[in-house]
Amino acid sequence: MAHSRRNTAALVDALSSVNRLVEIGIGRRTDVAKGLAERGCQVVATDIIPRDVPDAVTFIEDDVLEPTLEVYADADTLYALNLPPELHRPAWELARAVDAEFRFTTLGGDSPMVPVRRVSLPRETLFVAEAGVGDSR
Repeated sequence: MAHSRRNTAALVDALSSVNRLVEIGIGRRTDVAKGLAERGCQVVATDIIPRDVPDAVTFIEDDVLEPTLEVYADADTLYALNLPPELHRPAWELARAVDAEFRFTTLGGDSPMVPVRRVSLPRETLFVAEAGVGDSR
């Protein structure tokens, strides 16, 4: 349990520098969204099926593969935790479409499938997607 709290605190610290965030695919792990909301951030959480989220977090059912752009349009940052490789590029493209930053973690052994800058956190790496060579954005 302490391990989980430390990762949550580090992720919240790393993500809380912006005001408006959307978590893509929140699943059952709501601790980071809750921590961000407690810091005064406006947090929207999405998933492809209805999920229970903390009161201070807004939930919207949406699919990153067929996103409703309005859900993400006001966000400064889109983020995802334990994002599978097949969703890295669609989530990054969504963030670029709404002019937001994209940050994510993977399931440990997965490599990022988009150009990134790595931010080392305790027991975790946060990937910050960046424009690649030859990328016009």
